[in-house]
Order: sequence, then structure tokens, then C-alpha cells
Amino acid sequence: MMKFSANLGFLYTHIPLIDAVYAARADGFDAVELHWPYDTDPVALRDALRAAQLPVMSINTQRGDPRAGDMGLSAVPGRSTEARNAIDQALEYAQVIGAKYVHVMAGIATGPRAERAFLAALEYASDQAQKSDQTILIEALNPFDVPGYFLTDTAMAQGILRKLGRGNVKLMFDCYHVARTEGDVLSRLDQVFADVGHVQIASVPDRGAPHAGDVDYRKIFKALQDRGWQAPIGAEFLPGPDGAVDLRFMAL
Repeated sequence: MMKFSANLGFLYTHIPLIDAVYAARADGFDAVELHWPYDTDPVALRDALRAAQLPVMSINTQRGDPRAGDMGLSAVPGRSTEARNAIDQALEYAQVIGAKYVHVMAGIATGPRAERAFLAALEYASDQAQKSDQTILIEALNPFDVPGYFLTDTAMAQGILRKLGRGNVKLMFDCYHVARTEGDVLSRLDQVFADVGHVQIASVPDRGAPHAGDVDYRKIFKALQDRGWQAPIGAEFLPGPDGAVDLRFMAL
């Protein structure tokens, strides 16, 4: 049986974050992962996680100013100081709550200057993460949902990893984004598996519960099992209109 991590940036958002932790435990999740939990006291969150006996897979660096269209800062030329501050904040928060990974968000940017900025930010993140034995993630986001995002596909992300050459920087393989941009999820998973640190799932194309849609997650789960994958898989999907979390994917 696969293990699953409730993405609390998508699931249980109608209740406070602390309560969402207990809701995830009650629904049978094996872990949680977060987007931007920074408005919640990390010690209070840590205590709730311990009480619920749920590990944390990942958190994201801050987006910047969402009202201005920011979706991360690390690849945005001229914003290196803000990017480093966001990395420091995320690593510190992650250390308090025991998060395994920090996802460094690239942002809306393009071109050689953006790549240089992103590589510099990741070098900094890698150095800082090494001090506390943490791991950095990068993720390609599809252009339909996030137009203009710097990392557009897993091949580009893998190229960044090769140029960076840091063992503690890995790929967040989001099956939903891969399917929307690159099509054959199983093929891409096979090609990039050595670089994968975390896996996320949702149905395609509506980003609903993973048991439905165009991607056959039975095949994805079997491929992961065949490769010895044991970590919880991130359930990053949209709940029902009433906030209900459809758990049928757990039985695939």
C-alpha cells in the first residue's frame, strides 16, 4: 500500500491549519505538506504535528507579493536579497516543524539572467540547507495554470540540477503538472527518477481527486513500488465544493 501526504495548501483549507493537521490524521493520511504556513506559530504547529503523529514532507518559500503577480522570487533578476530572505525563513520554519524538504519557488521570469539568478539562489539554498541536513526541491509548473513560470518542464528542471551539481537539491515530480505539459507521466518519471525527491498527484485535467481523470494512478503507484518508493506521496488536489476530501484514490 502506498503512503500519502495531505497537502494542506489545498485540503482542509476551510478550517485553521492546526485543525487541518488533525483532520488529515483522522482521514488516514500518513504525513502532511504545506505551502505557506508562516502565519501560524511554528511551535504550535510542531506540537500539533507531534500530537497527531504526522511528519511534514515539505513547505514552500514565500511567493513574494501575490497581488503583484509574484509566484516565487529565486529566478527573478534583481530580487536576490528577497529570495535569500525567503529561503532563510523557509529553512528556519522547516527546521522547527521538522519538514523534510523546502521547495524553492522560482517565480515568473525567463531568459539567461533568470537562469543565473535561480542557480545562484539554489547554490545559497543548498549551502544553508546542508547545515541542518535539509533538502531543497525545485518544481516545474505547467503554463496553463502558472503562465510565465521560469521552470516549464522536467527536462528544464533536470538541466538546472545538472548545472547546479548539488546532491541536496532534488526534483519535485508533480504528476499533474507533468501530464498537463509533457503528456506521458510514466515515461517522464522513468527518465528523471534518479533526481526525484518528492512526488505529488492530482487528476488531469481538472486537478481533482486522483482516482479520476486521464492519468491512471494505478500504473504510477505500481511503477513507484517497483522502484522501491516508500515515502508518502503528496495529495495536492482540489477538494469538493463543500471542502470534502475524496479519499477513493487511497484504495487504487
